[in-house]
Amino acid sequence: MFSFTISEIAGVLNAELVKGQNFTDRKIGQIVTDSRTYFKGENSLFFALTGPRNNGHLYISNLIEKGLTAFVVSDSSVISSKATFLLVEDTTSALQKLAAFNRQKYNYPVIGITGSNGKTIVKEWLYHILSGEFKIVRNPKSYNSQVGVPLSVLLMEAGYELGIFEAGISQPGEMKNLAEIIRPTLGIFTNIGDAHQEGFVSAEQKAEEKLLLFAN
Repeated sequence: MFSFTISEIAGVLNAELVKGQNFTDRKIGQIVTDSRTYFKGENSLFFALTGPRNNGHLYISNLIEKGLTAFVVSDSSVISSKATFLLVEDTTSALQKLAAFNRQKYNYPVIGITGSNGKTIVKEWLYHILSGEFKIVRNPKSYNSQVGVPLSVLLMEAGYELGIFEAGISQPGEMKNLAEIIRPTLGIFTNIGDAHQEGFVSAEQKAEEKLLLFAN
């Protein structure tokens, strides 16, 4: 299980730690990014992600009422003494940074999968073939985005013997972030097709971007 103390996470993220009135430096065992998925648990940490259609900071008051008391935020106006806050410049980047840190703790092989189509099918196919021989951690469903990949890699822990992670992109500049998180030791490129082509000037540019997953 993911297990870092609040102060350890603040150090990894280079965050300003604003302690709440009842602060204890407890271990965090659950990362929450969707307020609808939180029900209970003192060991949870909520990342207030922002995007074109949503802003996680809007749900903090309601989550505090539900008992959640630790938050990663980029908007200082939501900070109060009712909870503990880790203030960062960008919450999505912070989530990715924490996942990359977690990845570095483990040395078992990791398969990275990318391509225009078939990533999830190949991942699940490999899982079913290899799960009889290895204990495997992998993306849930199609969690292959800028948020889905870090949430998946944060599932890595001692006891697993193999990781299988897919990475999807829709525009230039995205794969570098995912490559730093997954750091694959083996790679699979499924194909290059028309999916998400609108974000790229050419198929060649898209292929070059996807290949960055295997640059290291």
